[in-house]
Amino acid sequence: MDKNREKNFSIKDILQLSITGFLAGIISGLFSTGGGMILVPAFIYFLKLDNTKARGTSVFCILPMVITSGIFYYKENYIEWKIAILCAIGGAIGGYIRS
Repeated sequence: MDKNREKNFSIKDILQLSITGFLAGIISGLFSTGGGMILVPAFIYFLKLDNTKARGTSVFCILPMVITSGIFYYKENYIEWKIAILCAIGGAIGGYIRS
């Protein structure tokens, strides 16, 4: 995507991205899946982002979905904290090394 396109989204782009984000949020909340399986292909197909930018943008977009879902799981006491913390530490290290 060139720099001019970053500033000038068409109505069609905005609508496609809003619907894509909505669907990614629904799927993430219902199935506890990563929204990236929806967002990355959408960014590549709709916005013609290269693979690396699509993944990076997806990671940033997923954060609010994860926080929102996490709050609901926390309120219902569905989190095994010891497992979650250990996996989070490993995931953070792996993500850092691979990025």
